[in-house]
Amino acid sequence: MKLSTPELAELAQLAIAAARTAGEMIAESRPHEIEQKSSGTSLASQVVTEIDRRSEDIILGHLRPSIERFDLGLLTEERTDDGGRLHKDFFWCIDPLDGTLPFIQGEPGYAVSIALVAQDGTPWIGVVYDPVSATLLHVVKDAGAFQDSQPWPSQAQNSQERLTVFADRSFRERDDYAAITRGLQQIADDLGLSGVDMRPTRGAVMNACGVLGNAPACYFKEPKPAGGGSLWDFAATACLFNEVGAVATDMHGEPLDLNRADSTFMHHRGVLFASDDALAEQIRALR
Repeated sequence: MKLSTPELAELAQLAIAAARTAGEMIAESRPHEIEQKSSGTSLASQVVTEIDRRSEDIILGHLRPSIERFDLGLLTEERTDDGGRLHKDFFWCIDPLDGTLPFIQGEPGYAVSIALVAQDGTPWIGVVYDPVSATLLHVVKDAGAFQDSQPWPSQAQNSQERLTVFADRSFRERDDYAAITRGLQQIADDLGLSGVDMRPTRGAVMNACGVLGNAPACYFKEPKPAGGGSLWDFAATACLFNEVGAVATDMHGEPLDLNRADSTFMHHRGVLFASDDALAEQIRALR
């Protein structure tokens, strides 16, 4: 099944309404109950609150009619993967509250993320809502990217004098942290930049969005035996990066495997978001 341009626009508007409504609820909420999930290898991937579940219910309330009408699959963080995404032409890929840990701690860095992904793993729609700033980003493949309904600003307007590196909170705990930071400093020197700013504080979605707002910048997760973030952490932002000409690939330079058949985790090939190709190549060379 192919989706027409008007149909994609309609689905994007549904996702926008869902993300905004859920995000506004999150902005007015604080968690009262915190649960531990069995999945994941880090604290950030193991915590869930009643707000995550309320957000998911709000989003599905908006999107369920489209699932039936267009015969779409569904993958969302707080429900078991039923495998329908592997057989449907398109599926909704939802993170109702990415960055639960900063949300619990009352810090910026959390967001609602909704994507429409084709069976081949190509993201066609991406919507991100930041409850802290009340900012909404949306993109439809080949139809433009927008911030609060305005065309996405060019990266040249955001050019900084230092290399900004967004990372997960566990980044500083790496055994090779010192070596990696030396490598990043060398990259900054090679690019004629004055230094490196490390920002290991936010969820995956807002880390990726931060890359586009602070060029030259990057966010990466190297391949590892387990964990590594999930499909819903990267689908919407990958769509955004693809549309604005930035880099969203695995650590080998291949397109992100956004409909992986054997798992929802992305540890097998890693993830790299970068503001430009030259920077992405240098980050890959660190390995």
